[in-house]
Amino acid sequence: MLLMNKIPCKAIKNTWSIIGSSLPDPILGLTVAYNANTNSNKVNLGVGAYRSNEGKPYMLDCVKVAQSRQLEKPIEYVPIDGLPDFIKASQKLAFGDELIDNIKVATVQTLSGTGALRVGGEFLGIYDQIKKYHQGYGYKNVKVHLPKETWPNHYNVMSKANLITDTYTYYDKKINKINFGQMVNDIYKMKTGSVVLFHACAHNPTGTDLTIEQWKKLSYVCKKRSHIVWFDSAYQGFASGDLSSDSESYKIFIRDGHPIMLSQSFAKNMGLYGMRIGALHVVTSNQEEKTNVTDKLKTIIRPMYSSPPVEGARIVSEIVNDPLLNRLWISELKLMADRIGEMRVQLKSKLEAAGSTKDWTHITKQIGMFCYTGLNSEQVSKLINEHHIFLTSDGRISIPGLNTSNINYVAECIHQVTKTN
Repeated sequence: MLLMNKIPCKAIKNTWSIIGSSLPDPILGLTVAYNANTNSNKVNLGVGAYRSNEGKPYMLDCVKVAQSRQLEKPIEYVPIDGLPDFIKASQKLAFGDELIDNIKVATVQTLSGTGALRVGGEFLGIYDQIKKYHQGYGYKNVKVHLPKETWPNHYNVMSKANLITDTYTYYDKKINKINFGQMVNDIYKMKTGSVVLFHACAHNPTGTDLTIEQWKKLSYVCKKRSHIVWFDSAYQGFASGDLSSDSESYKIFIRDGHPIMLSQSFAKNMGLYGMRIGALHVVTSNQEEKTNVTDKLKTIIRPMYSSPPVEGARIVSEIVNDPLLNRLWISELKLMADRIGEMRVQLKSKLEAAGSTKDWTHITKQIGMFCYTGLNSEQVSKLINEHHIFLTSDGRISIPGLNTSNINYVAECIHQVTKTN
C-alpha cells in the first residue's frame, strides 16, 4: 500500500474529448445571455415564469403559509407513485367534483409537467409494444403528433422516451389565428389509433386556444378515428384565473368517453417552479385497469428516480384541502391572470401610441403567459442585439416580463423594428 502511494498518478488524457460541445437550450440560453448583458435597459421576455410588476419572482402567500406548516414534518421517502394526499388533491383540481366520482383515474406524482410527459412517453412505448405483441405485429416506435407550434421541449422529451414525433396544423402566422379547418383535416387523416397531444389551455407558444365548440368537434373526430388523446396542462387557473374554465378542454373529451392521458404541472399556478411538482393521470374504464396502469407506471418510475419529492406535494395538498388557503390561492391566481391581461392591453395601447399602424389585436385576443407577437427572426435579432430585449426566435414573448417600468421602452423598440416591414 505504501509503495502504491509513491507511484505518481498520471491523468488519463482526452477520455471525454469525444463528447464535444452541445448547443444551449434555445429558451434557457436566453436567460444566460440576458444575465451576461450589461445594458441598463435590458429586458428578459424569454423566461417562462411569472414576475411581479417590480420584475421580481412572486411567491404566493398561500404557499408561504403552507410551507411554514411543513417545518416540523419528517422528510421520509414517499411511495413510488407519490404522496397519497397529493394524488387525491391533484385529481380534485384536474377533474373537479363533477367528474372525479364518476371516473377511474390512475395517477402518479411526477417531477413537474416535464416529468409527467416523460413518464407518459415511456408508458406509451410499453403500451404499444404490448398491443403489437397481442396483434402479431412487429415492434415499431410510437408516433406522437404535436401541434406544429409547440413547446420545444416536447420534441426532446418524446425523443428521449424513444417516441417518433410528427405534427398537425395549428396556427396560421399570416392571419394570427388557428387554422382549425386544416387542423381537423390533419387529425382525421392520421392513422387510426394515433397519439395526439393537445395543450389544455394557454397554448405555448401561440397563446391562442380553441373554442368550446371546436374542442367538441375535435373530440368527435378523435373518437371516430380511435385516437389516443394526451393533454398537457401546464397553466390550469393561471390562464384565465378560473380553474374550471382552464380544464374544460379535456373534460369534454372525458365526458365523450375518451380514456385520455393528462400531464399536470403546479409550477405556474402555484409558483412551485423549483419544487418540481406535477402529476400524470390516465383515465381508465374500471378498477382493474386503474390498478394495472398504476402498477405499470410505478415500474417506469422506480428505475428512473425511485420516488418523488415530498415538500411540494405537501404544499399542494395543504392548499387544496384547507378552505382558507384554497380561497387565498384562487384570489392570487386571479391576481396573476389579471396582471397578465392588463399587460396585454397596455402593450397593444403603447404600440399604437408609439405610432405603429399594424394590427396588434392578436395580443389582447391571446391568453396566458405567452404571446405570439408575429415578429420574424430578423426583427427578433434586432431587438436582442440592438435594443437588449430578449425573446425567442419565433417572436414569442413572456407577458409577465412586462411591467409599468419597461413597457414603454419595449413597445417603442418593437415599433422601431416593425415599422418598415
